Amino acid sequence: MASAALPLPISPPSLQCRHPTTLPPKTPPKPPTIRSRLSLLCRHGQPHQALHLFDSIPRPTTVLWNAIIIGFICNNMPIDALLFYARMRAYPSPKFDSYTFSSTLKACAQARSLKLGKAIHCHLLRSHFGSSRIVYNSLLNMYSTCLSEAPYPDIDYEFNNCDLVRRVFDTMRKRNVVAWNTMISWYVKTERLVEAFKMFRTMMRMGIRPSPVSFVNVFPAVWRLNDYDNANVLYGLVVKLGGDYVDDLFVVSSAIFMYAELGCVDCAREIFDRCLERNTEVWNTMIGGYVQNNCPFEAIDLFVQLMESEQFGLDDVTFLSALTAISQLQWSELGRQLHAYILKRSTILQIVILNAIIVMYSRCGFIGTSFKVFSNMSERDVVTWNTMVSAFVQNGLDDEGLMLVFEMQKQGFMVDSITLTALLSLASNLRSQEIGKQAHAYLIRHGIRFEGMDSYLIDMYAKSGLITTAQQLFEENCHYDKDEATWNAMLAGYVQNGLNEEGFALFRKMIEQKVMPNAVTLASILPACNPMGTIGLGKQIHGFSIRSFLSRNVFVGTALLDMYSKSGAITYAENVFAETLEKNSVTYTTMILSYGQHGMGERALSLFRSMLEAGIKPDSVTFVAILSACSYAGLVDEGLRIFQSMEREYKIQPSAEHYCCVADMLGRVGRVVEAYEFVKGLGEDGNTLGIWGSLLGACRIHGEFELGKVVANKLFEIEKGSSLTGYHVLLSNMYAAEGNWDNVDRVRKGMRQNGLMKEAGCSWVEVAGHVNCFMSRDHKHPQCTEIYQMLDELAMEMKDAGYRPCLNLQIGGISASEE
Repeated sequence: MASAALPLPISPPSLQCRHPTTLPPKTPPKPPTIRSRLSLLCRHGQPHQALHLFDSIPRPTTVLWNAIIIGFICNNMPIDALLFYARMRAYPSPKFDSYTFSSTLKACAQARSLKLGKAIHCHLLRSHFGSSRIVYNSLLNMYSTCLSEAPYPDIDYEFNNCDLVRRVFDTMRKRNVVAWNTMISWYVKTERLVEAFKMFRTMMRMGIRPSPVSFVNVFPAVWRLNDYDNANVLYGLVVKLGGDYVDDLFVVSSAIFMYAELGCVDCAREIFDRCLERNTEVWNTMIGGYVQNNCPFEAIDLFVQLMESEQFGLDDVTFLSALTAISQLQWSELGRQLHAYILKRSTILQIVILNAIIVMYSRCGFIGTSFKVFSNMSERDVVTWNTMVSAFVQNGLDDEGLMLVFEMQKQGFMVDSITLTALLSLASNLRSQEIGKQAHAYLIRHGIRFEGMDSYLIDMYAKSGLITTAQQLFEENCHYDKDEATWNAMLAGYVQNGLNEEGFALFRKMIEQKVMPNAVTLASILPACNPMGTIGLGKQIHGFSIRSFLSRNVFVGTALLDMYSKSGAITYAENVFAETLEKNSVTYTTMILSYGQHGMGERALSLFRSMLEAGIKPDSVTFVAILSACSYAGLVDEGLRIFQSMEREYKIQPSAEHYCCVADMLGRVGRVVEAYEFVKGLGEDGNTLGIWGSLLGACRIHGEFELGKVVANKLFEIEKGSSLTGYHVLLSNMYAAEGNWDNVDRVRKGMRQNGLMKEAGCSWVEVAGHVNCFMSRDHKHPQCTEIYQMLDELAMEMKDAGYRPCLNLQIGGISASEE
C-alpha cells in the first residue's frame, strides 16, 4: 500500500543511467508567410507598403487580395479598399469568397456609400455565391449604416412599405444573434422603438441566446419609450444570464445610461457600485448621469473619487461632465482649479473642452475670463462662436454679442439656428426691431426652423413694441402646433405691453383649448393682476395654481408673492413665502423688497440674514432691495455696512441703482451734505438722473435750498434732450417753499415752452367687484358729484379736528379756499 503511493518512473532507472537524456535539435523558425507579412504591415499603419509588396507577387491568391482589402479598412481607408476591390474584379484569376464580399461591404458602410453597396450586392447575386451568414450580416450592416445617414433623394423612407434592411433579413435562411442585433439596432436608429423591442422578444422566443451587444442595442429603445417596467425586466434578464453579462463593461455602461435617462439615478448608481471592474467609460457614464439629472454635487463627488483612485485615465468626456457640473453649481474656485489641472495634463486642449471652459466661466459670472479663453484659442469652430455669443447675451452684454456675430461672419462661419436664437434673445433685450426683423428675414431666406422658434419670434416682437406683429405671427403662422412656450410668449407679450385684458382673454382661451397652463404661464399672467386694480383675480389664479399643484413652484411662488405685496396684502405674501419649499435668490429678493416697500426694515434685514445663513448668494438686485428697505426704514448704519460689504465680501461692483439707494438713504434722515459729498465723489459713475434726482428730493424735504439749486443745475445738465418733468417740478416746489415765486414762474414757463407736462397720478379702489379709478381734479367718474361732496365733508371734519396742511410741499401757492 505504501509503495502504491510512490510515483511510477517513466523509464527504468537503469536505462536512465545508461542513456542520458539529450535535447532534441532546435527546429529553425519558419519564415513568415506572405499573408502574415502583409497583415503585419497593415497593422503597423503601412497599407501602401503592403500594397507594394503585393504587387511583387506574380499570381496572388484570394487570401492575399482579401488581406489588402481588410488592411485598408483597418486603417480607415474605405475608398482605397473599394478601388482595390474594383482592381480585383478586373483581374482574371482570383475567385471571390465570403471574406471578400464581407470586407468590401464593410468598406461601403465605412464610406457611407449606399450606391457602391448596392452595386456589390448585385455582384454578389450575379456570382451565384452561396448564402453565407457572414456575408448577409455584412449586407445588413451596410444597409443599416448607409440608410441611417443623411437622406438620399432616390430612397423611399416609408419603411413599412420598403425596408431594404428588413428585406435582406427576411431572405436569410439562417440567422445568428449578430443578424438579430443588427435589426434591433436598425429599428432604434430609425426611431421604430416598439418594433425594436418586439424584435428582441421574437429573438428570445425563437430560442436564440442574446449576446451582451443585444442588450446594448435594445436599452435605448426602452429609455426612449420611457418604459421603466421593461427596463427592469431587461436588466433582470441580464442578471439572470450571469457574470459574463452583468459584468460586461459595455452592458454596465449602457444600463447606467438607460436608468439615468429614465431619471432613476439611484438604480444607475446601484449598478455602478455592483460592477466588479470599471473602466473610464463606466465612470464617465455615471458622472454624466448625475449631471443630466441635475445632481451636480454627486457628480463632483464621483469625479473626485475617480481622480483619487489613480487607476483609470481621465479623458475629454470626464472633463466635460465635471465642467458642466461646476457650471450648474457656479463654483468658480473649483472651476479655476479644474482648468489649471487640465492645462497641466495637456498643453494642447481640444476645442470641445475649451468650449466647456468658456461656458463654465460665463455661468459663474466671469464673462471676462470666458472671453480671454475664447481670444487665446488658436482654432475655433462654429460651436465656439455660438458659445461665446450666448455667454455675452446671458450676461447682459447684448452689444458685445451682436458685434461678435458680425466678426463670426467675417471669419467665414455660417450663422445657424443656435446663433439666431442668441440674436433673437439680444434683440428682445435691446428692444431692437431692426435686429429682430433682420434675424427673422434670415430665418425665412434660409428656410431655418428650430424647436421653440415661434416663441422666440413672438417674444422678440412683443418686447420690441410690435405687439400687433407678434399677435399676427401667433394667429396666422402657428396654426397646428402651438406648444405651451408659444402660448406663454404671447401671453407674456400682452402683459408686458400693458394689454392685461387681452392677456386674461388669452389665458382663458388657452384653458378652453385644453392647453394646460404651466408654471411659466402663471408667472406671466400674475403681474397683470396689479394694474387691473383687484386682488380677486390674483386670488383666483392662486387657487388655480393650488389645484394644478403649481403653487409651490419657485417661479409661481415668487410671482404670487410679488402680486400680493403690490396689492398691499403683505400677510398673504408672507404666507406664500413660507409655503414655497424651494427658494432662490429671486424669491428672497422679492420678499425683502416687499418688506421694504411696507416700511418693515427690520424684517427685511432679518430675512436678508436668513438668506445668507441658508447659503443663498445675494446678487446685485438683492442689494438694491435691502438698501431700499434700509432707506425706507431709516436704518442708515446697517445700510452703509451692507453697501460696503458688496464689493469686499461678495465681489459685486456697485451700480447706479446702489449709489442711488445710498444717496436716498442719507438724504432721508437729513444727512444731505454727506449725501452730496458721497455723490460728488463718485465722479462719472454718479452722473445719472436717479442719483442726483434723489439728492434734489432730499434738499427739498430738509430745506437745503442753496444746495438744491446746485443739484438742480447739475440735473438739468445731465438731462439735456430728455423730456422728464419730475425734476423741474421738484425745483418749482423748492422755490415755492422758499417763497421765491418769481423763480417758480420761471421754471413753470420753461416747462410750458419745452412742452413738459407732469403726468397725473392715478389711484383706484375696488368696490363690489368693480374697479374705480381716480385722478387729481377728475370729473369723468359717473358719481363725481357725490365723491367731491364727500371730500368736502371730510375736509371740514379734518379742519375741525385741528389738521392744517403742510403748504411747503405743494406746487406753488394755495388759495384759502383750496386750504
